[in-house]
Amino acid sequence: MAFFAALFALALAGCALARPTASTLTGAFTCVDAADFTLCQNQWGAASGVGSQNSTLLSASGDSISWSTVYTWENGPNNVKTYANVQQNVGMGVQLSDLASVPTTWQWTYESQSDGLRADVSYDIWTGVPPTGTAASRNSSFEIMIWLSGLGGIQPVGSQTVTNVSIAGFNWNVWKGPNANWETISLVSADGDITDFQVDLKDFFDYLIAEQGVASTQFLQVIQTGTEAFEGQASLLISNFSVAVNPQ
Repeated sequence: MAFFAALFALALAGCALARPTASTLTGAFTCVDAADFTLCQNQWGAASGVGSQNSTLLSASGDSISWSTVYTWENGPNNVKTYANVQQNVGMGVQLSDLASVPTTWQWTYESQSDGLRADVSYDIWTGVPPTGTAASRNSSFEIMIWLSGLGGIQPVGSQTVTNVSIAGFNWNVWKGPNANWETISLVSADGDITDFQVDLKDFFDYLIAEQGVASTQFLQVIQTGTEAFEGQASLLISNFSVAVNPQ
């Protein structure tokens, strides 16, 4: 019994060591894996401005994660500098028609922000014809953004096509336009900042299939959530984010 107790204690110690601890990313494209997610800096547009950003993994377990990002950017006010984000790595490759539910929770807050901050807080979801594909790749057919916040007068890709449509208990303005080899559809909150978001993303997919020409045969390839920084200073805390992809 003592032998098995010792093995059990070693196993517990191993699990404790495996738990993610606070880890701060400073490189332009550095990433860290945590539970079902990957947290990435993704400063893809930094050349259009001057500034800096770091992102910190606070905790992660299963399909839930907490993280923060702090940034300051100047110049190029209409250009995205970064998309600090977490990517869900579990449950992809399901056709939209085969989704039973995609429950998600997102609680966040600006711990500080400069006057005139230009930034969004958004989902960035990618679908395509093949079951697998990375974001913004040749396998992408649709980029689906859900903006829980958009500050400073920034606008999504394309033009506004629908005003004040109700989905999942909130009101949204819909923007649509081409972007490289895919089409971007953005649903922007018409209710102001939504800092406590608890919905089923399937409601959004159902709307896009019924009203926006997204084929139900499209495969869910990527779910990312984060913030696009245009200009200004901010400290953004994601106290809790979770998402689960449940096929039928």
